[in-house]
Amino acid sequence: MLTVISPAKRLDWSVPTPADATLPAFQDSAVALVEVARQLTQGDLQKLMGLSKDLARLNVERFAAFEPEAATDTARPAALAFAGDTYVGLEAGSLSEDEMRYAQDHLRILSGLYGILRPLDLIQAYRLEMGSRLKTERGKTLYAWWGDRIALALNEAAAQTGSTAIVNCASQEYFGAVDLKALSVPVLTPVFLEDRDGAVKTVSFFAKKARGAMARFVVQNRVTDLEGLREFEIGGYAFDPDRSSDDSPVFVRPYPEPAKKPKAKQAA
Repeated sequence: MLTVISPAKRLDWSVPTPADATLPAFQDSAVALVEVARQLTQGDLQKLMGLSKDLARLNVERFAAFEPEAATDTARPAALAFAGDTYVGLEAGSLSEDEMRYAQDHLRILSGLYGILRPLDLIQAYRLEMGSRLKTERGKTLYAWWGDRIALALNEAAAQTGSTAIVNCASQEYFGAVDLKALSVPVLTPVFLEDRDGAVKTVSFFAKKARGAMARFVVQNRVTDLEGLREFEIGGYAFDPDRSSDDSPVFVRPYPEPAKKPKAKQAA
């Protein structure tokens, strides 16, 4: 199975760059997008992505410093550099060498700037959400910019690995960039729910971590079918057949209540 996840806004540039780091498939497209972004002012970027002044200034600087060719001193491997909730669940840094090699073939990260990334693909520091309405020669959004290219790249990866399905652990914003009409393999979208006194709902923070944990589970267990996916029990989740469908397995767990702080001892 081929698993896809979203990127993260937060980056960790302290991670090491392994000797077997790779280059993104759409590096040239990323460079072209950066050239478009460089034409934007700090105010433009602030409005485009809803950023604070400081974050907008930082990303103006990032786009200005972006190099056509990634180098180990200015770039980091994607799965290690992204540091959001999904990556807390993925824990890519603790994967063994063999597991990382498997992930390199079977895990993909969707990206507004790079389109699609393998775990060890080198990225430069950036922020460009897929939902950004960045106007390019291909249209008014990044969805228009990427067109069917992400779907075709997923088809190629699925064919190379013999994957018969895509496990969609990405957000709606990012998986929306996958042209489903161009996709040649079916999509399975896991759903993670929290049960609090009988009221079952999705909690974004927990769901993001669970998606990363699911991606890790698929890699570590070499999951190849829906039956294997249903065995996911990390973090207290359990497969719920009554809420599930063939293309959307649902996992439920009791809502994790915060631990109670011990009462402070009163002074004698």
